[in-house]
Amino acid sequence: MAQKKTPTRRASAKRSAHKTAPPRGPSSGSVKNGSARTRTKAKKRTPNLLKGISDIRRFFHRNETPLYFISATNFNLLGADEWIKGFKFITYIDCFDGMHPNLMSPRTEEPHEEFQSIEDINNYLLTHSEVRDYIESRRSTTGPDRQYPNGKALFLMFDEKTEALAKKAGLEVIFPKAKLRTWLDNKVNTNRVAEKAGVPCVPYVLSPVRHYEHLLAVAQKGKLGNDLVVQTPYGDSGHTTFFIKSASDYDKYAKEIEAEKECKIMKRINCRGAAMEACVTRYGTIVAPLMTELVGFKELTPYKGGWCGNEIHADTFTPEIRAKARRYARKFGDQLLKEGYKGYFELDYLIDKDSGRIYLGELNPRITGASSITNHAAFAMADAPLHLFHTLEWMNVPYQLSVTALNRRWSDARNIDSWGQMVIKHTRDDIRRVTEAPRSGIWRMREDGSIYFWRMDTHRRYVEKDNEAFFLRITRAGDWLYEGADIGILVMRGRMMTDDFQLTERSKMWLAAIRAEYKSIAPGEQAGTGHMLEIGGFKMM
Repeated sequence: MAQKKTPTRRASAKRSAHKTAPPRGPSSGSVKNGSARTRTKAKKRTPNLLKGISDIRRFFHRNETPLYFISATNFNLLGADEWIKGFKFITYIDCFDGMHPNLMSPRTEEPHEEFQSIEDINNYLLTHSEVRDYIESRRSTTGPDRQYPNGKALFLMFDEKTEALAKKAGLEVIFPKAKLRTWLDNKVNTNRVAEKAGVPCVPYVLSPVRHYEHLLAVAQKGKLGNDLVVQTPYGDSGHTTFFIKSASDYDKYAKEIEAEKECKIMKRINCRGAAMEACVTRYGTIVAPLMTELVGFKELTPYKGGWCGNEIHADTFTPEIRAKARRYARKFGDQLLKEGYKGYFELDYLIDKDSGRIYLGELNPRITGASSITNHAAFAMADAPLHLFHTLEWMNVPYQLSVTALNRRWSDARNIDSWGQMVIKHTRDDIRRVTEAPRSGIWRMREDGSIYFWRMDTHRRYVEKDNEAFFLRITRAGDWLYEGADIGILVMRGRMMTDDFQLTERSKMWLAAIRAEYKSIAPGEQAGTGHMLEIGGFKMM
């Protein structure tokens, strides 16, 4: 699983724009004013300046630079191709059976080491002969970048090897360097950045851990109590977050904890999870609305504390919490800019149910599994999706944007419609081969709770009613199911959880219906055909 200011300049510009013009007439003053107007005309105008949202949207609709999202699937940026001319997906898994108009997936499997991460998948794709030929065939003929003649590429995950392979392929990676992202991705460093930004974290101590008694001593020094949460620096929250209340709890995770030079040791609080995506730009941090998180549902994930979906709706938590989350995201984004980071990021918040306080949980310096929800909501349709502002920072074009005005609109409840998504994993501890799998597209539910495929679509936007949902299939016929395998993503209008954070009956009905569309057999029951998705313990989203 899993698994953001320049007010002084804007204010002064605004004040100068409202100054009263001097009276015209044949006075000595008019001569001075006339010469000033002449000097203004003589100033060199900024060519191709994009003035606001309308120009930015037009710029991307007329884009001539090839742009790619390269990943295991295209889940994270569904619909981006409809905003940017020349935007293509290059994926290892074709979720749409060749029906997506802007998706390329290699037809043949070439030799490679077993995948251990999404970075491995991306590196494989960049060296695949079909992918190389495809990228070369789309080289721009209208003033290509000499250093990156084949365009620009976005990745969900990448490392320094990915950067080198992309450069060799003539592609610019339009994200901050992997070295910086890796440093920020460290949960220990996240807290250090938060401290600089003035964003509160759950009470914590940073320390190596040698044994259980040492853990208790460190916790006592930090006044954290004996009910603790320990996080190792890297990894998804469902895999590397350990809840420790006793020596027996500690013994289960001792090997992972003691292997780290430094861990984050936190006081355990009674909390709810929330998420907020944002984008650091040259004009400040653009902040999307706060989302609730689906976490640890046994029906969806085998991992305790594992992320398994999101909801977005106008009245998420309280107005005070939403306002604090926006303020913290802006402050954190401003600090990220000082650290050398720009572009897309996501913050996980922890909201204490007892005190009502909101704390920073984690930073994801990337697009995320929640990005599809953010970028299809009403506020994004009205202005532009968050990923567009990220991409704009790498397009080498001057632009003007009022981040303050944009954030004000995006916080308005009238601009936030209600959606939810469930990330469905195989939860049983067994291995099975899939013989039948549902198609990606829009499905409809009958009155008896059964579902049927209505039509193919590439994202959730055209889901209209409560009896409709968009399903993105990850596991295909011929693939293997194993504990933690990503089966697919189900997206619906409205809430997926009740106010007390339990799955709604509608969510449960849809989940059961989608699972019923999968047919599988145990190994050895029947000779299989088709492709085999490698078994690996990493998330595909």
